Amino acid sequence: MPKLWTDTVDDHRRAVREATIDATAALVARNGLASVTMAEIARTTGIGRATLYKYFPDVDAILLAWHERHILGHLAHLEEIRKNARPGERLRLVLTAYAHMSAHRHDAQAAALHRTEHASAAERRLGNFLREIIVEAVRRQEARADIPAADLAAFCVHALSGAASPSPRAAGRLVTLTLDALRPR
Repeated sequence: MPKLWTDTVDDHRRAVREATIDATAALVARNGLASVTMAEIARTTGIGRATLYKYFPDVDAILLAWHERHILGHLAHLEEIRKNARPGERLRLVLTAYAHMSAHRHDAQAAALHRTEHASAAERRLGNFLREIIVEAVRRQEARADIPAADLAAFCVHALSGAASPSPRAAGRLVTLTLDALRPR
């Protein structure tokens, strides 16, 4: 169990919140979304259920907090890839990482999480992020200029997020197909 009491009340609240979300992430990874309950989260964190209810009204609120953190982590990872990649490799590396991130089980509960405001905001941020990379690629004449970069970014998001659970090889083929569609004509 993590040390949850810290020097200030705000630090303590953050620690309890993070421990709750960490436990939820572990439970989702191990058993899937549908199996997460307040009792399981309480048992995993070592926090009483009554305490959990002081922080979150129900398991759905915890799953939303976990999902938001999860998505923001993905976006940060893509930003890191962009920052560290050479200009000519940036688009391919980012799209490859995104294709692998998008490979997940599509069930009703996961679909509901993807219809939330934080998911919509993250998708807009992803679209802008990809548009910027595509604009760079157009400047280097590595991507087509006959279609607006925003449209190409939307195409990439939908093409790569549309495949359910691709194997690494299948994801690679999907990235190749997507990159071929972006090549200058």
